[in-house]
Amino acid sequence: MPLIAPSLLFADFLHLERDCKMLNESDADWFHLDVMDGRFVPNISFGPMVVDFIRKTTKKVCDVHLMIVEPEKYTEAFKNAGADHVSVHIEACPHLHRNIQQIKSLGMKAGVAINPHTPISELKEIIRDIEQVIVMSVNPGFGGQKFIPHTIEKIRQLRKLITESGSKALIEIDGGVTVDNASEIVNAGADVLVAGNAVFKSSDPEESIKKLKQSGQSVA
Repeated sequence: MPLIAPSLLFADFLHLERDCKMLNESDADWFHLDVMDGRFVPNISFGPMVVDFIRKTTKKVCDVHLMIVEPEKYTEAFKNAGADHVSVHIEACPHLHRNIQQIKSLGMKAGVAINPHTPISELKEIIRDIEQVIVMSVNPGFGGQKFIPHTIEKIRQLRKLITESGSKALIEIDGGVTVDNASEIVNAGADVLVAGNAVFKSSDPEESIKKLKQSGQSVA
């Protein structure tokens, strides 16, 4: 079954501890933390201080997704805040291998995120050095967008690259994931489902997480 990583971007920040408690008691595997800088993407979310508060509420994996330029300036701060995984965008990192080395040197798992327009082939030279790939299935910067259908083909291409290269990277899908499309996404080869709207806007978030988790049962 896939790993489920609810995005705290959709949590109620007036009741953040309550929402974190709900995730702890649910079938969620990771806490997904979207960091936006208003430069790489047209929105601003939160920084290391909020990650530090969230870290205090959970023993589950804190999966930090940096949608920012110059991530190397902040990687250590996110490590100190309690990040377990840090993913950087290939489009924001002219020296990507150096970024990956830095993340690993701090004892975290390293990932690379790619935007919808970025071809999977761009990952060829880095795929064996990372633990996960975040495939953006919407344009980054705002939640609540619809899943881009071509992402299914990109997942298949990435699964093929991972298999042929001998990489052990997980495929993480971020954007527009719902209970209705989760099975198709997992069947294409995804390992991790990031879900924001589908969880926190649900009338029963824990049940929605359970249904997302069960989406892998239909995979042959």
